[in-house]
Amino acid sequence: MKKLIALFAVSAVASTSAVAGIALSGAASVSYDDNGASPSATTYDADVTLVGTAGGTTFTYSMDIDRASPATTAATMATTIGPVTVSADMFDEVSKVTATTTTGGQVFESVDTGVTVSLDAPIGDATIGLDNSGNVSIAGTWSGVTISHTIKDGSDTTTGSASIAGMDVSITNDAGSSTWSIGTTVSGVALTLASDNAITAAFGLSGNTMTVSHVAAQAYVAAKTGTINGTGTGNSGYGAHKVSAVKAYSTVAISRDLTSGAALSATYSSLDDSLTLKASAAF
Repeated sequence: MKKLIALFAVSAVASTSAVAGIALSGAASVSYDDNGASPSATTYDADVTLVGTAGGTTFTYSMDIDRASPATTAATMATTIGPVTVSADMFDEVSKVTATTTTGGQVFESVDTGVTVSLDAPIGDATIGLDNSGNVSIAGTWSGVTISHTIKDGSDTTTGSASIAGMDVSITNDAGSSTWSIGTTVSGVALTLASDNAITAAFGLSGNTMTVSHVAAQAYVAAKTGTINGTGTGNSGYGAHKVSAVKAYSTVAISRDLTSGAALSATYSSLDDSLTLKASAAF
């Protein structure tokens, strides 16, 4: 009997040790949208994420479960050995998403799985990284200003951010095209202004807020013809879907956290004169 008790204790300890490195999280929501003059619709969403950690290695698996057969949405594994980080993306998110004409998106790049090997070498206040695609990145913070620069073939990206006199400023230059945003808080109201004339104001107490947003108009952008190897001429690379024109509109969203752990929100959009009611919960 003592041997059986001891064996059970060892088994229990082993099981506890295995479970200790696994974290489970998820979120679920249901939304009702009256869609203005169009027919109303009710949508559901439920997602679960599993994270397993063993030493310096982390595996992350996510799936969408609000359907008859749960569908994988992400599967990655990363490990760190000294200054070297190896990350493997084992799920092709790009090819699982249908083409959209509202935000563009690449035409020919249909697979985004692969392995990335990064080497970080700190030099003073800067860090230099190199991955297996040949991209070189440099990042650092000097006098409160954070700057990062990624050197890519034909598409260098530079981002700078800083907090100056109570304002959070961020500027990004991507392949010669610059965007910026400024955020600040005035009398308890959090304001954000972006270079595309989008404005957001959020105010209220924690757990009970109202956010008013102005979304700038989106101009029509023609499609670009690329190639499957990403060698399209005129910086077209893999090509791009067209972007449909959208007029400017405003939204008002009111959200409230409940003591049960759930959250309720109501959002009005002037784009289609619609009201969306949403209930959500996360664990």
